[in-house]
Amino acid sequence: MRRKTKLIHGGISSDPATGAVVFPIYQVSTYKQEGVGGHKGFEYSRTGNPTRHALEELIKDIEGGKAGFAFGSGMAAITAVIMLFNSGDHVILTDDVYGGTFRVMTKVLNRFGIDSTFVDTSDLENIKSQIRPNTRAIYIETPTNPLLKITDIEAAAKLAKEHGLLTIVDNTFSTPYWQNPIELGADIVLHSATKYIGGHSDVVAGLVVVNDDKLAEDFHFVQNSTGGVLGPQDSWLLIRGIKTLGVRMEETESNTKAIVEFLQGHPKVKKVFYPGLESHPSHEVAKKQARGFGGMVSFDVGSTEDADRLLSKIKYFTLAESLGAVESLISVPARMTHASIPVERRAELGIVDGLVRISVGLEDVEDLIEDLNRALE
Repeated sequence: MRRKTKLIHGGISSDPATGAVVFPIYQVSTYKQEGVGGHKGFEYSRTGNPTRHALEELIKDIEGGKAGFAFGSGMAAITAVIMLFNSGDHVILTDDVYGGTFRVMTKVLNRFGIDSTFVDTSDLENIKSQIRPNTRAIYIETPTNPLLKITDIEAAAKLAKEHGLLTIVDNTFSTPYWQNPIELGADIVLHSATKYIGGHSDVVAGLVVVNDDKLAEDFHFVQNSTGGVLGPQDSWLLIRGIKTLGVRMEETESNTKAIVEFLQGHPKVKKVFYPGLESHPSHEVAKKQARGFGGMVSFDVGSTEDADRLLSKIKYFTLAESLGAVESLISVPARMTHASIPVERRAELGIVDGLVRISVGLEDVEDLIEDLNRALE
């Protein structure tokens, strides 16, 4: 199946019990057994639910892995992935990660003896320099949030295999429609499915796909043991959202290219961050490993005051946390998504106070450009 077809017909696309063309919501906690252990594939909904299973099979198919897993949030998914490791293990992560990832690694999971080092993974030498005897994984976010840096997944995965490490990729920004890390050698791919996969600002969820049967067995044990699973209603919403992922991403890409061109030519914009630009330092890598550049753009207007003036005049871009929805969203990472990162660390990374991040939606692109132009002026 080709990509758009797989989004609609992948996984368990209809209900085998009734023939319903839309897989139903099994709003149930437990299941009748004919005898002890004599169930029909499901015994308790933390362990497995038919609607969640349909979603997990679908994300497995579209990411090209061995097994999929659905969680109650992106952070629950990330936490479960790190729970594969033991006290004393070490993980190398991209420095410019989502603030919640930085927070959980440095404020929560470190309490259990899981050590982490954050480096610019767009330079392979930075990764090599931090590999220790107790390193167990390389965790990559690409493109990054919010500076849109790109890591060569294939090269990083090859390095990881040479050292017996797992490669974990946060694929939230690119989505499985544009980028498939498992095809490039990654072992685990994860998504904040709240974003593009759901696509409509109406569900909070996380998804994980693994590429190995033993890894799938180990990860299901973690999922079942820790219990941060996604409910059937939200699983159903994600299945519905995935069906339109292809057309949404293509329209978003088209809108984004026009907006980036506008921002580049505006005198009030000091710098634009977008991997689709030929001037982006990793443009060729992005072009090699992804089929599209996505709908996330960051740009620097110079100061907190200028960012606030922009936000006060904007009309069609909604000031809000999150991204990847049909409506265009705008945020100031230093005070919103990345506020949990210490100010000194933000300065090192280049997450300056005047940095504005937009998630381009599906509105008429002329309206969006006029909105930005009016606010900037």
